[in-house]
Amino acid sequence: MNPVIEKVYQIGIIPVIAFNSVEEALPLCKALADGGLPAAEVTFRTACAEECIKLIHEQMPEMLLGAGTVLTKDQADRAMAAGASFIVAPGFDPEVCRHVIDKGGIMMPGTCSAGEMQQAMNLGCEALKFFPAEANGGVGMLKNIGAALKSAKWMCTGGVNAKNVNDYLGYDQIFAVGGTWMCKSDVIKAGQWDKITAMCKEAVDTMLGLKLVHIGINSANEEEAMATANAIAGLLSMKVAPGNSSIFVGNKEFEIMKKPGRGTHGHIAIGCNNVDRAIYHLSRRGVKFDLDSKNVKNGKTISCYLADEIGGFAFHLVQA
Repeated sequence: MNPVIEKVYQIGIIPVIAFNSVEEALPLCKALADGGLPAAEVTFRTACAEECIKLIHEQMPEMLLGAGTVLTKDQADRAMAAGASFIVAPGFDPEVCRHVIDKGGIMMPGTCSAGEMQQAMNLGCEALKFFPAEANGGVGMLKNIGAALKSAKWMCTGGVNAKNVNDYLGYDQIFAVGGTWMCKSDVIKAGQWDKITAMCKEAVDTMLGLKLVHIGINSANEEEAMATANAIAGLLSMKVAPGNSSIFVGNKEFEIMKKPGRGTHGHIAIGCNNVDRAIYHLSRRGVKFDLDSKNVKNGKTISCYLADEIGGFAFHLVQA
């Protein structure tokens, strides 16, 4: 996957911004980044878009910038010169796509049919925009198309919000979504940057879906493990299910190891909607990971341990 598209995938939610003035550019992007979303698709619907992209690119190089609502080759050239890392269009124009790709840029054309998607992919577009997503059938539509276009990757915008974001991101061929719910135009005009930061944090937490899955308890041997399992099962009226290397209690809420495993006392599994995305966002919050422990299956990370113990327990993220 192209490094820019990989970054979009890791971030997961790309705020779509129509700036009213250049003065909004830096404080808004700082609010987005502070909230966990260091990215923006700046639409060319307003006259100041090009200048905003240039200013953000120069003053906040850590921001991943895309240019949206790009309709012409001239707009694409201006956006890329200003510092946009990818170009997004509301529709599919083969000439604009070919122009951006020939210049070494990343083009995400707007598509809403299998025919448009196939043509765009054959032109060399690695990522597609599905727009307007909800009006065109949403995730269900893409699952039907994805059965035939198995290599297609979509960023969905148009009707995506806090309530349905995980319906979209839960489908593997959707690598990201674009949205405005965390930075509404009236909030931007009012300069309520703290509110935008809070909304972004909430959006990231919703997307990650972190939750306790199970607690693993180390034992010296199988006999000790069974005694511990029976004690917990008796206390909570749960079933006991012996396995090869451990004994599960209840619906696998407890895993009693038959010999000492990772962690001084054991391990705690935290479920999430996407392990790669959780690693990216939690790393930005200062969490350190043992990346050598990553377990990848069919190209997708399904688990990874934190580098450090907490309270004598090893922690790892698992695909929920």
